[in-house]
Amino acid sequence: MSLLAAGKSLIRIAAVFLAVAWFAQRSVLFPATRLPPGSCPPGAEPVALQLASGGVGEALFLAPMSPRAGRSPLIIFTHGNGELADHWVDEFARPQSWGWAVLLVEYPGYGRSPGSPSEESILAAQEAAYQWALGDRRIDASLIVAYGRSLGGAPAVRLAARHPIAGLILESAFTSVRPLAAAYLLPGFLVRDPFDNLAALAGYRGPLLVLHGREDRVVPVAHGRVLAAAVPGAEFHELECGHNDCPRPWPIVRRFLAPTDFKGAGAEPGA
Repeated sequence: MSLLAAGKSLIRIAAVFLAVAWFAQRSVLFPATRLPPGSCPPGAEPVALQLASGGVGEALFLAPMSPRAGRSPLIIFTHGNGELADHWVDEFARPQSWGWAVLLVEYPGYGRSPGSPSEESILAAQEAAYQWALGDRRIDASLIVAYGRSLGGAPAVRLAARHPIAGLILESAFTSVRPLAAAYLLPGFLVRDPFDNLAALAGYRGPLLVLHGREDRVVPVAHGRVLAAAVPGAEFHELECGHNDCPRPWPIVRRFLAPTDFKGAGAEPGA
């Protein structure tokens, strides 16, 4: 084979690789699972999110178990890429017992939420969730905390950077998709949904809690350390777990929320 023919073959192989990488990456990043319309887990209230595009997304509202006088503080939670909002209904019973309401945001194309997942559509759903919270008379708009796990760290960071929220919690979050993609030989310029959390944190100077598994093989713990270092005064905890096997860190979360929850409802720190 001549050098010219070999060169053409390499170009064709490279072109095929780039095309496959471009079109297939979203199916890897967003392994969405659908649920039948009309279904809803017990204990959750379905919420219709009015998207800026004119579409309607979905979230699940969990009311506090011990409502306080007046309006309730709210945790807006965004889940990992292989999860659904429905999976987290029972997991948030502890914050509910403290007097906190919880809004579990579903991503477009996941669960019962229409549309397709992308960086743009997921951030739009998070923005719609925040706007819903501002307009709901049950919620104290001055006590909204964003909590994101894994992929969900990205919409949580954007919300914190754009709006005056009371606090930000990141669990198993990455600095950006680009360094993760590089491990699979995908060039950074080909990443369609970079979710650059580190850059977005430059606009945030509020309370930050970063939680990360020391044995995380999906998003190495170094990502968590870098994110925590980006915000002065951030609190960082390494957990004795990997990526998807971490027990709920509720005692740490409760201590973080306690100074914010100045109305004093709920359990004592560490409960």
